[in-house]
Amino acid sequence: MSKIPVIYIAGPYRGATSSKVNENIFEARRAGIRAIAVGWSPIIPHCNTARFEVAMPKVSDEFWLEATLELMRRCDAVLMVEGWQSSIGATNEHDEAKRLGMPVFGSLAEMPCAADFLESLNHYDKLMHPE
Repeated sequence: MSKIPVIYIAGPYRGATSSKVNENIFEARRAGIRAIAVGWSPIIPHCNTARFEVAMPKVSDEFWLEATLELMRRCDAVLMVEGWQSSIGATNEHDEAKRLGMPVFGSLAEMPCAADFLESLNHYDKLMHPE
């Protein structure tokens, strides 16, 4: 079986209202479903820790921001959800992914299917390590 690449879904989580938070979780989940449809395994922090800020109000924002950055660092690529530029967390994730040289897809339309992504990695590896 070939490797299934893991893509981190980055986008806004917080919102001015509970409804806006729910909408942001829904949009991240929708992006993850689209990623699955083209062969990726998504990491969706919005779903992983949905409403933990309510269940664990004493845990700092800094903890959540650093914890999700650590999840992102362990992925193969990052998909930015529409509106990410307005999110401190998603902006930090974008910048860290770029710093690390990770592939960052700015929209669903930019995200290749997983097979094409793996093929591009194989091609790059052959260029960098000829036999």
